[in-house]
Amino acid sequence: MTTNIVVIGMGYVGIPMAALLADVDDFYVTGIQRRSARSGWKIDWLNNGKNPYEGDEPGLDDLITRIVKNKKFHVTDNYNSCNNADFILVDVQTPVELESKVPRYESLIEVSERIAKCMKKGVTIIIESTVAPGTTNNIVNPILEKSSGLKRGEDYYLVFSFERVMPGKLLEYIIHFPRVIGGGCEKANERAKFLYGKVVKKELHITDTLTAELTKCIENAYRDVNIAFANECALLCEDFNSDIYEIIELINKRHDRMMHLPGSGVGGHCLTKDPWLLLYGHEKYTNAENKDKIKLIPNSRELNDFMPKHVVELMEDAFRVAHKLVDNIKIVLMGVSYKANTDDTRNTPTENIIKILMNRYHSHNIIYMAHDPYVKEKDYQLTTLTDNLEEAFTGADVLIFATNHKQYYELDIKKMKSLMNTPIVIDGRNIFISENMEKEGFNYRKVGTGQYEFIKD
Repeated sequence: MTTNIVVIGMGYVGIPMAALLADVDDFYVTGIQRRSARSGWKIDWLNNGKNPYEGDEPGLDDLITRIVKNKKFHVTDNYNSCNNADFILVDVQTPVELESKVPRYESLIEVSERIAKCMKKGVTIIIESTVAPGTTNNIVNPILEKSSGLKRGEDYYLVFSFERVMPGKLLEYIIHFPRVIGGGCEKANERAKFLYGKVVKKELHITDTLTAELTKCIENAYRDVNIAFANECALLCEDFNSDIYEIIELINKRHDRMMHLPGSGVGGHCLTKDPWLLLYGHEKYTNAENKDKIKLIPNSRELNDFMPKHVVELMEDAFRVAHKLVDNIKIVLMGVSYKANTDDTRNTPTENIIKILMNRYHSHNIIYMAHDPYVKEKDYQLTTLTDNLEEAFTGADVLIFATNHKQYYELDIKKMKSLMNTPIVIDGRNIFISENMEKEGFNYRKVGTGQYEFIKD
């Protein structure tokens, strides 16, 4: 029996999910993507059987080629396919406002309204986009019921089942991670289990819609808080002139400890917004009696947002030691994507580092350049971009390593130094061994590492 599936939003979640479903016998998938200036090109690209991502995504190239060749998957910009869809998956962006931290649901609301105008009886609609707890029941469902005239649990089924994907491991994390399903009724959960059971090899956990929403937001807030703890300890260790990475290694020798690593900032589409979605849902849909006690989550988010500024502070300290002005120089950002070995630039710390520098030294004569082996100019326009290491190093006065791409671990530091004008390196990702860099004559700074040996009593 044929199952017709629509996946709305051809991004890092929608593409791998659509591709996996289209590879199931008797499943036929239509992807819907707006013809926007930023992402509209993906329609033709995918319909030609090509993976739009430049980073390492094991298995995705072959999978997309196969399902297009087998006529199991195609992409369009119209919603006509929703008329006959048995399942509709929603994978659109749900960002938050930069200042107010209020969620921006324009895409979610627009998609919900368009679905409601053409959905058939019996359809199962699954929200995979991360939303503030309470959103599915209080925003999405009222739109669907009002505009369609249908009733949830009787005429259609609505589920929240969040994604857990990670660039570089898109297929792996869908197939081999447990799935949480939050339907509004037993039938909705059964329908979602049928769908995900075809592609997910781990457990399918059933709960209610609100609990599923809370699970996603708290899961990512948990990771964000742990990274903030590592960043705070890194700052402490700098003041102690000690090495946070050695300390973390010693702590993690206990089998029941797994301390996270510090760095030059937190990026991506999830950790930078999901804690704020959690706090927004708490304030919007509860009496918020404990609001004045909720400090760890927002403070952690603010500390992680501070780390790009700290990278700039480390650079400024290196220039002071070198008795060199931050003027008439070339600054090179090594790594544009927020995650190693991917082309994902969403909320990348590199962008914040550059903006801080440009704002602070706006009247200075500075050449800015960025290097990345995966990111293309269509996704990054702040500075000149190159994938040529020699071009990046030549004449540079400082290299700021903001992303730990695998290529950076293999660099010839002697050659790198020989091409630079001033050998200053700021390491935001623990790529280099401090002793090697200092022995080679670099003016070297690393997040979480003191500059001088600390003499203990």
